Amino acid sequence: MFRKSAFLFATIILFLASCNNSEKQSPQKNSPMKNFFHDPHSFAIPSEAVITHLSWDAHVDFEKKSIEGVARYTIDNKSGTDRILFDTRDLIIQKVTRGKDEKETNFKLGEEKEFLGQALTVSITPETKYVNIYYKSKPEAAALQWLSPQQTADKSYPYLFTQSQAILARTWIPIQDSPGIRFTYDAHVKVPAGLLSLMSASNPQEENESGDYYYEMKQPIPAYLMALVVGDIIFKPIDERTGVYAERSVIDAAHWEFEDMDDMLNAAEELYGPYRWDRYDVIVLPPSFPFGGMENPRLTFATPTILAGDRSLTSLIAHEMAHSWSGNLVTNATWNDFWLNEGFTTYFEKRIMEKVYGADYAKMLWALSYQDLQSDLKDLKAEGRWNDTKLKLDLEGRNPDDGMTNIAYDKGSLFLLHIERITGRERFDNFLKNYFNDNAFKSMTTEAFLEYLNEHLIKEDSMMAKRINAEEWIYEPGLPKDHPVVKTDRFKKVEESIQTWLGGTAARDLPTSKWTTHEWLHFLRKMPENLSKEQMSELDQAFHFTDSGNSEILAEWLQLAIRHHYESAYPRLKSFLIHVGRRKFLKPLYEELAKTPEGLKMAREIYREARPNYHSVSYETIDEILDWEPSKSSS
Repeated sequence: MFRKSAFLFATIILFLASCNNSEKQSPQKNSPMKNFFHDPHSFAIPSEAVITHLSWDAHVDFEKKSIEGVARYTIDNKSGTDRILFDTRDLIIQKVTRGKDEKETNFKLGEEKEFLGQALTVSITPETKYVNIYYKSKPEAAALQWLSPQQTADKSYPYLFTQSQAILARTWIPIQDSPGIRFTYDAHVKVPAGLLSLMSASNPQEENESGDYYYEMKQPIPAYLMALVVGDIIFKPIDERTGVYAERSVIDAAHWEFEDMDDMLNAAEELYGPYRWDRYDVIVLPPSFPFGGMENPRLTFATPTILAGDRSLTSLIAHEMAHSWSGNLVTNATWNDFWLNEGFTTYFEKRIMEKVYGADYAKMLWALSYQDLQSDLKDLKAEGRWNDTKLKLDLEGRNPDDGMTNIAYDKGSLFLLHIERITGRERFDNFLKNYFNDNAFKSMTTEAFLEYLNEHLIKEDSMMAKRINAEEWIYEPGLPKDHPVVKTDRFKKVEESIQTWLGGTAARDLPTSKWTTHEWLHFLRKMPENLSKEQMSELDQAFHFTDSGNSEILAEWLQLAIRHHYESAYPRLKSFLIHVGRRKFLKPLYEELAKTPEGLKMAREIYREARPNYHSVSYETIDEILDWEPSKSSS
């Protein structure tokens, strides 16, 4: 009953959207969304009154670890209401005014709710077009990580970066923090002299003496794509529309690693249409950044853990670049529809990598993705979270981070590969290209996507609809029995090498000289359950895993070291956990340690030292794994 109603509703939505919007319009001229969806993670009621533009004026204070400023909103009072609601969390609201003449108005902060923060209700009139919120952030604001000079690569100046996804923008700006609400923005940010400030907008390419920076984002974005970074940062171009920002000691390595970025962008455009965000730049952040990357428009955030020195981990850049179409351009309406962002992007990433590096390379990525998916299915089932293996989630009353598992990425992309194999690549590519164009700068629900799929691809072909089997893929847990599996001869040869080694051949004599990172990952993942310390030592002496500069290989090896009590790797394990904040690596390592009493003791000892180096996105996850109380960090 729910799904039929949702499909009917989505059909109406698409009809109205087609009547009210033109795919030929520029994003600057697009009117605000005519239809809004219930977002369980936002207090905003956009059907009453919604923001359309933000003018942000802010001062960054490193000593107080606070951002103080004013958020000036242009609003659309759609219903003639006497109020507009914003999302806030851990913000100090100083005053609120309305109109260009800044007449002070009443405001009220609602009851504090876990994950969500507090609703800020502002009194307006039916004629109100502008609301101005004066505020400052608290030092513990979850989106903001304030780093001391010692926590940076160059160790000379302090550093600040934000991480707004999923619902953390409200911890540094009072805002309507829903992916279904889009707005344009401009900003003026004052930072200490000698530092460069950047945002998810038009950016300077060198610092100025005054510390005053100005920005403009003409394309409408949702709040989770708001981003700010401040530090001793320099820029190096790759071509006329791509380039790299990083600390001085990192810039050359980053520039070399990402030299194929322009080729990736050209490949993406050949696949699915023009890039609509003007520039594509990447900034390499300090190692405490909790994710591999974050797709902030015009300024992708990237972890330094992808600087392997051989360009073997740059699929992450392809992934964040693909978000310029799937996610940034066509955005999940709520976090229940997260797979629409990440499943499409993961599929698109593989297609970019295939176009730039070849089919064999892409097959290895697909195979590793399938391994990650199988691992998550197993773990979520063991945790009693089998319903979270559905693509369409129900996260009401939960932190949306709970839905950010490999399911959205890997099951979502596998579903699209499944459709491609049924319809044929050329037909499916045309469908996706039209999907991105027709829905550009709009939000999308799962149900609306299915309506679009039925109308533009399936077209009443009942046999095709049955083979695609979208209902089971999206609304049922696990994987359908007919799901595709990508196999590669290169991984088959890796498995043969493992058997050769287990049969008595010395590890150093295995034919590994031309292996890529992906083959090494498969090699480590396919190790037998029971390895002796002698075998672990032989592998380490032959391939120097403990000393590896490749973070993906090292993290996989360290899991094996914990599992097999290979104590020679423990000093490197401790160093890695203290200095790297990427949650993808931290979570499995701490989980592996926590499986035994002695491992749990070691994990807690390391964590006491490491936790201050982590962003809240990471330490909230590890707190739960280790049953950690924040007060322990100072005990």
